[in-house]
Amino acid sequence: MVSDLEQLTQALARNLKRWRGERGFTLDALAARAGVSRGMIIQIEQARTNPSVGTTVKLADALGVSITTLLDHERGPQVRVVPPGQGVRMWTGGAGSEAHMLLGDDRRGPVEMWTYRLEAGDGTASDPHPAGTFEMLHVTAGELTLVISEERHTVPAGGAVSFEANVPHAYRNEGAVPMEMTMAVSIPPVHGVNGHH
Repeated sequence: MVSDLEQLTQALARNLKRWRGERGFTLDALAARAGVSRGMIIQIEQARTNPSVGTTVKLADALGVSITTLLDHERGPQVRVVPPGQGVRMWTGGAGSEAHMLLGDDRRGPVEMWTYRLEAGDGTASDPHPAGTFEMLHVTAGELTLVISEERHTVPAGGAVSFEANVPHAYRNEGAVPMEMTMAVSIPPVHGVNGHH
């Protein structure tokens, strides 16, 4: 897997530099906006580190691009087919719990598609996303307990839910069988200081 990881590290270094330039953010400005240290950004841009998913998400949010755009090696054609099992694994939890990013696009503000699998009793929490961020979830197996600002919502297999994600939220599996869901996230576009879209 080394080559894959190395490819991601290189792509992230190149794309972070490119988007930081496009948005006209200095290292200090991006660091302040993303809540990531200046030293860490320098390390990422020099491909000297493979940052955590949390850090990558913060940088993507601050730049107003999808994580897939930040990790993308190539901007491909209009049709993009992702074979089964080929999503980028972005998170793993206990005993088989994991999240994969399947697709991402940012022609009209970032949009991402993820799959999640949570084993019985497992869960993962997310910090608030930028205002205007919207999530849609479709539960395909088991039962999702979605906690949004302390409020609990139960979504059974076959059900779906959408919500504004600018508040703390958590996905939990409080059932006895694995929970699987597909998630779409829509993130508002960021207009950089250069006035570029």
